Amino acid sequence: MHLMYVDESGDCGLVNSPTRYFILAGLVVHELRWQGVLNVLADFRRRMRAKFGLLMREEIHAAKLVNDPGPLVRLAKHDRLTIVREFADCLGGMSADLDLIVVILDKSNKPPGYDVFSAAWKILIQRFQNTIANHNFRGPRNADDRGILIADDTDVAKLTGLVRRMRRYNPIPHRPGYGTGTRNLTITHFVEDPSFRSSQHSYFIQAVDLAAWLVLQGLHPCKYMRKKGGRAYLSRLDPICCTVASRGDVRGFVRL
Repeated sequence: MHLMYVDESGDCGLVNSPTRYFILAGLVVHELRWQGVLNVLADFRRRMRAKFGLLMREEIHAAKLVNDPGPLVRLAKHDRLTIVREFADCLGGMSADLDLIVVILDKSNKPPGYDVFSAAWKILIQRFQNTIANHNFRGPRNADDRGILIADDTDVAKLTGLVRRMRRYNPIPHRPGYGTGTRNLTITHFVEDPSFRSSQHSYFIQAVDLAAWLVLQGLHPCKYMRKKGGRAYLSRLDPICCTVASRGDVRGFVRL
């Protein structure tokens, strides 16, 4: 069983949106490696507690940690940036056990009424399905592996409905050179409806939140990250990028 934890960065709006991009990041771990990865994440949090006083129960929400820290304002801003950097290094250091799938949707060229949410999620789900079916994820590979989707709080009803529809009807255009029209490639490797977890209570959701935010910073960094060279932090995640998710991108990111 492969577990994909998903979070987003940016927003789905097309009109008066503060962000040009909507990003979905999926962090994939096999069930047989889940406990080991959790142990590494817990060890990282213990180091951050010892170095900076970040409590184990306090959430690492990357965007807020840098720009709107709330109670974590007690930590110096450069220390908070160090936590972001070391968290990225922690994830990048687990290249034998983690895969990162990313969908980047550029809203600037989309027509009115374009469904940003559904378009991005459909692509992410399809890439998860394809990678399981082709046994291309890192870690253990069972002949009959399946996957489950675990998302941060989002539009629960809309995402659940999308997954249910894709089990029955999922038209995919033929590849260039194979004629016009579509094929109905239903998702067959998912177990159950999506599950939802609060990032406050999941180190895995906090990890994929960091990944999604660093993708956004690589595209359009905030003032502080631009000043501190934060655009380059995304490269720290290169070892876990699932390059087979999109052959046309060096990191395997899918761009819409």
